[in-house]
Amino acid sequence: MNDRRGMPGGPLVPVSLLTGFLGSGKTTVLNKLLSRAEFARTVVVINEFGEIGLDHELVESSTEDMVLLKSGCLCCTIRGDLVDTLRGLTARKLSGAVAPFDRVLIETTGLADPAPILHTLMSDLALTSAYRLDGVITTVDAATGDATLDRQIESVKQAAVADRLLLTKTDLVPPAQSLALSQRLRRLNPAAPIIVSLQGEVDPATLLDAGLYNPETKSLDVQRWLKAEAYTPAEHEHEHEHGHGHGHGHGHGHGHDINRHDEHIKAVCLTVEEPIAASAFDTWLGLLLAMKGPDILRVKGIVNIEGFDGPLVIHGVQHVFHPPLLMKKWPGNDRRTRIVFITRDLDESALRDTLRMFTVAPPPPSLAAS
Repeated sequence: MNDRRGMPGGPLVPVSLLTGFLGSGKTTVLNKLLSRAEFARTVVVINEFGEIGLDHELVESSTEDMVLLKSGCLCCTIRGDLVDTLRGLTARKLSGAVAPFDRVLIETTGLADPAPILHTLMSDLALTSAYRLDGVITTVDAATGDATLDRQIESVKQAAVADRLLLTKTDLVPPAQSLALSQRLRRLNPAAPIIVSLQGEVDPATLLDAGLYNPETKSLDVQRWLKAEAYTPAEHEHEHEHGHGHGHGHGHGHGHDINRHDEHIKAVCLTVEEPIAASAFDTWLGLLLAMKGPDILRVKGIVNIEGFDGPLVIHGVQHVFHPPLLMKKWPGNDRRTRIVFITRDLDESALRDTLRMFTVAPPPPSLAAS
């Protein structure tokens, strides 16, 4: 598994996705990030320059589809589709038409469902040979975030698939309102750190390098990436749901109306003690994706496959999976399979029971006959 796709260290350029609902502060955050030296060798891919409103004092020079910033960062518009844009960037880099870059940041429109972009980054062979998905950064407005989550399922998806949740405009609301929104986001997505941004300021180090590859150690850091310990065990789920509508910053006291989208989203961790046969796991996952793919918002896992010294690392968004990675050895002493799911209208019991159907060995013939 030392090919470029399998080992996301080497030459692959990390890609971060910046998403968030309309008015959540993406533009302010992006402009502040683009002024930072850490982004000097970054390409920012934007749907439309006119929409995003780049600060003019940041701009060094401009052509029809590219803007060079004084920090050294390069911005380009999505022309045609994302695949063409990223392929074009690779070609320009190889030809010397643009300066070498170490990172790509893609800014989505506020109404965008990030899943199709993630599918493209994970499955297009022309891209997986040059780029690797680093992480999803989602901005959430502390002032209107609750109402947006109530009304817009896209905003719920944006929060659920995030690797980093960026809470903006906290200075405009009472601390209790920010806290209640943070708690709500934590239930939707237990593993994503919640980072507060004041007037768009945020330390780039807290947003970047959210993926499987850890540039500090130059290795794969599965435990940091998976964060399985953040997910609520099944036996505690009902008490969390029961207390879900209290102290939400609204003062209405009718929690079931407030959280109508949230009730459908579940964040769970499946744990299996024994090694799993490769064929059984493939069959289970294939059937699960075929039947429930659209309802599996995100899945990450480390799987103990029979006969292998190291675990299989899996990562998917809905029905699309990144090519699985077989590690040479386990990252620690814990050899259990751990798969974390963020799902819509899908119970943990259904996930667990169907996996058990494929993985529990039948009794020996002598016992079965008796």
